[in-house]
Amino acid sequence: MPRPPRRLPAQNTLSYLLLTLTALCGEYPISQISRLPGGPAYLESMVTSLRQSGLLHTFSKDGLRGLRLTSPAKRLLLADAPQWFSDYLTASSEPNKLKSELSRRLRLHRMAEILTIMHNADIPAFPWEKAPFSAMVGQNAESPAYYTSREIKEIGPQGTKIRGSRATGILLTDDGVFLTYNTAKAQMKWEYKAELRFKALLQTEGVMPDAEISGIVFGSAMEQLPILMQPDARSYFLLDGSFPHFYYLTNDRYGEAILRLLCDPQHCRTLDAILADGLYERIPNWLVENDAIDSAGNPVLFAYTCDFPRVRRFDTALELHGMTGTLICFDYQEDALREICGHRVTLQSIDFQQFERSLPYS
Repeated sequence: MPRPPRRLPAQNTLSYLLLTLTALCGEYPISQISRLPGGPAYLESMVTSLRQSGLLHTFSKDGLRGLRLTSPAKRLLLADAPQWFSDYLTASSEPNKLKSELSRRLRLHRMAEILTIMHNADIPAFPWEKAPFSAMVGQNAESPAYYTSREIKEIGPQGTKIRGSRATGILLTDDGVFLTYNTAKAQMKWEYKAELRFKALLQTEGVMPDAEISGIVFGSAMEQLPILMQPDARSYFLLDGSFPHFYYLTNDRYGEAILRLLCDPQHCRTLDAILADGLYERIPNWLVENDAIDSAGNPVLFAYTCDFPRVRRFDTALELHGMTGTLICFDYQEDALREICGHRVTLQSIDFQQFERSLPYS
């Protein structure tokens, strides 16, 4: 039997971070432990220690394994930081009244994965790290910042308009607002009307009123991108032009790097300038969308953010006009993009490890 916990780990420790993520999500997927900072042996030792001290226990059902807070852990967290945890660990809040249904647990795991990648990318995602979403209505928000769908629903009756949406939340950046989704390892069943209602809510509520609203889809691997882009009535909104941009990011260090780029327009412009070296300037409003023109007069598209509707438009326009073009991406994206592009597209790849070493925050 685990001994009763005597005290919590310090707030600035990795152990406290794991307890925090578990408190906010209700159940933390064991598969995500490796995404936390630290070596495998240290992470395993940390989880074992939290279990043995009676702060965490494992819940396993339907092949899905997760970590949940024990009742003593909830009491200790509430006593330690009630201003942080009272909305999550009291009354009938979803993280406090956990269910065992697979669909509900998968939803909690998807939320936890997104909170983890936002935290790893240094994007304020915990409620106490940013202003309440309701305070952002009608004015420009501080950015970047990530708000979960649960936080958005707290704006009042209008929050019910997003019921049925598969979005985990929204990301606010200097360049725009991103509805955020996580398809994880599965093919998500999208709700077309619910997603458009979510977009309309952001427009009518006036959060960052002049900002463009786009989307981000996280998945477990690049191999899911071709599946995501298959014609499907349920996922039609991904490619129908409802959102000008939709980015596919993997839930790993690759995705973290792209996420940082999306939050740092200046860094994107610097990378674009490097890629454009030796090329001619782009042609605005041309037959084919482009970021530069090569020496033969063919269009070049920078696709390292994996904006898949833009890639589709590029590929379709080349086919329509009988042209050829070049698409530049990271090496880990190349196979998936090659699968979704036709023979008129030539792919050039960037060495991701070399790029990663150049990052100021790596």
